[in-house]
Amino acid sequence: MLSAVNREPLTAPHRTRNDAVLALGVAVLALAITLTGGEGTRPDHLSWMLLLAGHVPLVWRRRSPLAALLGVVACMAPYYAFDYNPALPAPAIVLALYTVAATGTVRRTLLTGVAVLGPTLISNGLTNSEGALESLEISGWIIAVLFVGIDVRYYRLYVASIVERAERAERTREEEARRRVAEERLRMARDLHDLLAHSITLIGVQTSVAAHVLTADPERLDRKAVAQALDDIAGTCRMARGELRTTLEVLRAHDTVVGVDADPAPGSVSGAGDMRGPLPGIDGLADLAETGRVAGAKVELSVRADDIPPSVGAAAYRIVQEALTNAVRHGGREDLTVRVGLWTADGALRVSVRDDGTGGDDGSGGGAGRSDGTPGFGLIGMRERARSVGGTLDAGPGPAEGFEVTATLPLSREDEVR
Repeated sequence: MLSAVNREPLTAPHRTRNDAVLALGVAVLALAITLTGGEGTRPDHLSWMLLLAGHVPLVWRRRSPLAALLGVVACMAPYYAFDYNPALPAPAIVLALYTVAATGTVRRTLLTGVAVLGPTLISNGLTNSEGALESLEISGWIIAVLFVGIDVRYYRLYVASIVERAERAERTREEEARRRVAEERLRMARDLHDLLAHSITLIGVQTSVAAHVLTADPERLDRKAVAQALDDIAGTCRMARGELRTTLEVLRAHDTVVGVDADPAPGSVSGAGDMRGPLPGIDGLADLAETGRVAGAKVELSVRADDIPPSVGAAAYRIVQEALTNAVRHGGREDLTVRVGLWTADGALRVSVRDDGTGGDDGSGGGAGRSDGTPGFGLIGMRERARSVGGTLDAGPGPAEGFEVTATLPLSREDEVR
């Protein structure tokens, strides 16, 4: 019964078939009332014809509520005019009135009630003053039926609004989950780019050093320098393999679900659930500078910042990593110097990476392009890192020489990268 009340009558499935069964049931009820006797003229063939004809429009009561009501009234009016049993048409009339009230606006329902009751009350008041009280009693029942229909309509609207809000909330959760998965994939792609570009660049530089030592003076081979270069290559490979394994383990965790309402784990970027592992931070810049020195560059590191949020520290680390990689790759000189500075000012973490090389003035972000001259993703990735925490990044030729990358990363965001 609750399902029938909650269901929208105008769009319910099989409504015509169900209404036909209901009309038949109402007609059977009228027959049962007849068998119990009652007031008025004894039913004859005409009364039965009018009574049965008055139940036929109920088959289409939900398809055309007003038309069904008019059909019922058109058949029942002559029935009452001949003074037949007044109780027999009551179920059909009540059902038709209820349908109009439950499927239409309050305005239409009130106008319908006035149209049905007005002429009856006026005619009875003018021609049958003794039956005026009885007419008022009947009118009270009709008004009650109309108000029940109005209440049911508002209840259905209320239930529909609850269902709609629940569905919208579910869609919002699904869209939020898909958005966070997409953001997580983008973050992993950036991490893989930064990791592989940095490691492969260092390996390439270290391999060049080993090849130079082997070919510069074969008669006086510097075995110690070759061994050191090979050890550096092996160390870089181990570091890259470890970070790559960590990323791939996350990618293979198919049963991990990004929770829409999950609280971020400590040391992870908010909004990514448990899919993210520990983020690198500014504490790892010393090791990052050491890898640049191993590659042959002179790296001067200055860090004057404390209590940096994890997401801001991770963004700063990746920006420095990419800028240092580009400087080592495209510096263009053996005595390359890279100055890396981080400090806090005006509620933001300032990042500066400046080199004195000669190969950064290509408009691609300090060597962010490929060997064939096609622009790569280095500068794009650094800018995305800065934007992910609400910051900005600029990159271009330095004021005197070389290439410079500067970033401003706000520290005062209440919810990090949601």
